[in-house]
Amino acid sequence: MSLKNRKEQRAARHLRIRRRISAGTAERPRMAIFVSNRYMYVQFIDDVAMTTLASASTLKGGVKCNLEGAKALGEAAAKAAQDKGIKTVVVDRAGYKYHGRVKTIVESAVAAGLSISAKTEEA
Repeated sequence: MSLKNRKEQRAARHLRIRRRISAGTAERPRMAIFVSNRYMYVQFIDDVAMTTLASASTLKGGVKCNLEGAKALGEAAAKAAQDKGIKTVVVDRAGYKYHGRVKTIVESAVAAGLSISAKTEEA
């Protein structure tokens, strides 16, 4: 069965990626990234306890959904994570290609002090 549209194709890619990414824990949560045309969101999720530990988004603050906004979001997400005591994360790019805004979010979070686990799926 072929998938009809881009949304279904991204959902299928996301499921494939999630099979390879180990579940987030309290020590190494999953950094889930969602990018739409209007907003960008980052959540740090503990899959074992099924809770969101910290989050950041472009909803508030008038940040645009472009590369500069992605850089600001990555820094804000790293700050929110460090305030909760999170140092190492696993990146979940949610079926998006690792380039553009997604790549900028991850790289600015790393530059702001977060550590990316060796078991991340970035390709």
